[in-house]
This record gives sequence, C-alpha cells and structure tokens, in this order.
Amino acid sequence: MALFGNNSIENLSSLPKEVRNGSLCRDEEEKKTLLSAVISTIHHFFGGLSPLFKKITDPRDQRKITYPLTSLVFAGILMFLCGLKSRRQIALLLRNGAAVENFKAMFNIESSPHGDTLEYTFSQSDPEQFQQVVTYMTRSLIRKKILYPYRLCDKYFVVAIDGTGILTFSDRHCPHCLTQAKGGKTIYYHNVLEAKIVTYSGFAFSLMTEFIENSGEKISKQDCELNAFYRLAERLKSEFPRLPIILSMDGLFAGGPTFDLCEKYDWKFMIVLKDKDLPSVNEEFSSLSRLQTENRLALRTGKDAEIKQDYCWVDTIMYVDSNKKEHNISVLECLETKPDKKQKKEFTTKFKWVTNLKIRAKNVVTIASNGGRLRWKIENEGFNVQKNGGYELEHAYSDNLNSTKIFYFLLQIAHMISQLIYNGNLLKQTIASCFGSAKNLAFRILEAWRNAHLTKEIIDALIEARYQIRFDSS
Repeated sequence: MALFGNNSIENLSSLPKEVRNGSLCRDEEEKKTLLSAVISTIHHFFGGLSPLFKKITDPRDQRKITYPLTSLVFAGILMFLCGLKSRRQIALLLRNGAAVENFKAMFNIESSPHGDTLEYTFSQSDPEQFQQVVTYMTRSLIRKKILYPYRLCDKYFVVAIDGTGILTFSDRHCPHCLTQAKGGKTIYYHNVLEAKIVTYSGFAFSLMTEFIENSGEKISKQDCELNAFYRLAERLKSEFPRLPIILSMDGLFAGGPTFDLCEKYDWKFMIVLKDKDLPSVNEEFSSLSRLQTENRLALRTGKDAEIKQDYCWVDTIMYVDSNKKEHNISVLECLETKPDKKQKKEFTTKFKWVTNLKIRAKNVVTIASNGGRLRWKIENEGFNVQKNGGYELEHAYSDNLNSTKIFYFLLQIAHMISQLIYNGNLLKQTIASCFGSAKNLAFRILEAWRNAHLTKEIIDALIEARYQIRFDSS
C-alpha cells in the first residue's frame, strides 16, 4: 500500500522495488503509506516545505549551524502532528532509530534536531514571518478552490472570529501578560483572537491571529478582544482586499463599531444577538415579527423528522448606534425543538442573529445553518481540538514570548495538515478501518515516523508523483 500514482493508493508503479514487490509486512506498508500521505499532502497543496519557509529569516550564524531552518520547523510541526506534549518529547521520541534516518533522507543531515535547538532559534526569529506562512497556506487552499464548495450562498467564505486562552501562569511570564485578580491572587495569562475559515464539513483553518497582550507592565487599560478585533480586521482587509467574507461572531461584537467596520470593508456578518443586547433592535424585532407572518418557515429535520425548526426573520431594521450613525440590519431567529429520549420530553433552543444579509424563505435555512451556527466550528473543530485533541494548545512550549508565538503558529500549520490528511481521500479507507479518529491518527503518525524508514528514493518519488486529493462536500 502506498500513496503514489494517479488518484489511487493502489497505483504503485513509481514506488521503489522493495515496496512494490510486497516484501514489506502489511504493518510496515501501512506505516510508509501514512508517512507518504503526510509528505504528499504538504507537497500537493503547498509545494513542499522549502518553498513554504523560504522567506523565513534564519537568525543563526550560518557558518556554525548543523540543522537547516526547514528541518527545525518541520521538527516543530511533527511534534504537533504526532501529538507530543512537550519539546522534551522531541529528544525522547524523534531522535532515534528510523526517525533519525527519515530526517537524514529529507534534509541531508546526520541526525535529527533537539527541542532546545528549536527553542534557541525561534527565540531569535520573527513571529510575523511565521504568521505569513499560515496565511499563505490558507490562501493557497482558497486559490486552488479547495474551499469553494463550502462558501455560503456560493459566494462568501465563512470566517469565524473568536478568542481563547492559551497560557496561564501564577507568576508574571513577561511584560505583556494580561492580569486578573482571582481569589486574592493575581493570575497572569495570554489570549489570542483567531480568524478561521470554517466549513460545514468540519474544516477550521487559521487565516490570521491577533495576540491579545499588554504593551507593558504599567498600563492604564488592558488589551481586550474588541481592540484585538479592530487590529485583526485591518490586517485581514489588507491581506485579502477582495475576498468575499462573512464574519460569524458571538454577541460581544454586536454593536455599531462592528457594523460600521463591516460596511467600510464591504463584509457581511452574522453576529449572535442575545435578548439583553441591542434593546432597540430586539424590541423592533419582537414587534415586527408578530406582524410579518409571511417571514416564517417551519421545517422538520433529522432522523425520522424528529427535530422541529421554526424560523422567523425581519429585514430592514434601522439601528442607531451611540455615535448617531444609522445601520440597516436584519434579525433572524430559529427555535429548534428536539426530543430528549432520556427525559422523555422535548426541549427548545433559541438561536438569534443580527446580520446585514437579506433574508428570504429560499435562503433562510442555509444562512442560519451554514452561516450563523457555523461559528461553533471555531470552538469545536478549532480550539477544542487544539486543546484536547493532542495538540496541547495550553501547554507552555517556551518561556520566551517569540518562541511561544512561533510554536503557536506551527501548531496551526500542523492542525491544517492533519485536517487535510484526515478528510482527504488518500487515506480514507485506512483511517476508517484503523484510526477511527483524528486523535488516533496522531499516534499512528508517531509510530510510523519512529519505525518506518523513508529513503531518499521514496521521498523523491513522492515529490514527483502526480495525483488528486478530494474532499467530501456533500
């Protein structure tokens, strides 16, 4: 079993003889197939490691280096791909046996790098250059039209905006720590605000990151998600000036400044509207929705049609913000009733959003399901997977702020590659029968890297091979 040839893992014509003739046991064949999938996916979508990181400035004295920068970056990505929980695990698990031979074959070096070498190099590197790599990778998926089938209304890329905590300390980590008094003690922490392209199929690809951090220890007002959003939005518009975007956001961002910014940048938005937020908007929606009975739709979905969804919407609500600026918006509400088999009763959940999309009966379900409710993908397929799915997002991989940010970006890269491998057709049958979950995939990648030897001949054949990788967009 190998990942060469045209469109199929069964086309082995370009494999070295020892793999083609079946002399390898099935387990070793599967390990090589898995490693082949990792390398092939990187080359297929992004042109390989060297082109991806060629613009990264190496801060080291080039006369004294043992490991090229690309090998260090790949070691960091591999740490996350394999679900290792610290830099120490690189030395314990990735610097012996076949793992060393694989590094030799890939980078023409005599051994594999140590985690401390990564730390030393990244502490002197520019995190913004790694941010550019993450953005470039997602941009490549857009340009290759990989994400086109998942656009809302066949036009808008859904970009979920949300923040999360990544590090917490009992003592000050750096001058840029955020602080919070809790139980008579001061907690020091770091947060990020993420813009991720999310899809109904489950993809969550980092588009851009804004670190929420103070400018120094002595400040009058701490940095926050709202301020980070304004910075992030400006950068996002600069990088993607013509990309059709719809922002999917929580209720924190419901207000005039966000509406104004989206109007300025020609973006669409769907923002959670809570009953206590924007009182004038909620009141007008409540009044008009009772009168506009034509703006209603009732559906039954799910197995045996046991889920009932009642949609109600009002267009052209005029909202005047605190700066006396008028905004023409719409409100969409969905009441979803599901049976609780254990309690033997039904329960209803209310979803409500404010948006600048025009809502009609023919698009209301799509807008709600693949626009508003898609925001949860950044929580589930994004942050939750990265915290609890083996990536250890909340682990402090370094005490140095530069290194911390770079490891964060390498985590985003590894997560992107893992999603492409897991959801692509190259390993679809293997994963279904052997892995069962993306978390188990990380363990199998680790076992494969530690036990299956990829020769330079195999790697060169992988790079030269031509094939297609498809995803289910149904």
